[in-house]
Amino acid sequence: MIKTTLKAVVAAAVLVGSAAAAAPPAATPMVQSKDSYDRHVTIKNRTGWTMLRFYASDSRSDDWEEDILGSDVLENGQDVRINIDDGSGACIYDFKAEFTNGQELTRSRINVCEVSEYTYTR
Repeated sequence: MIKTTLKAVVAAAVLVGSAAAAAPPAATPMVQSKDSYDRHVTIKNRTGWTMLRFYASDSRSDDWEEDILGSDVLENGQDVRINIDDGSGACIYDFKAEFTNGQELTRSRINVCEVSEYTYTR
């Protein structure tokens, strides 16, 4: 469930982000979860490398969900807004990003109900 929804949102956001120089992105309607927490998080890449893959999984899980970026990438300096709401009611997620230099950065226990931006740096 989270895989398909997040992949579609990320694909649209990356496309909008790459066209940002040509025209400002259109406003997207806010979709609120059942418990009224906003689980949208803007992922910012400030590492100096291109982010090839991004994963967000409920911290209670031992497995990573599918790569949210899919066939897209997040270039250094780009941002992408992702709805992390998987319908489970969870707020605490682990993030993992993989970069062109071979580095993997894993961040644990991110509260997506309270954090609206997350920046990857070196």
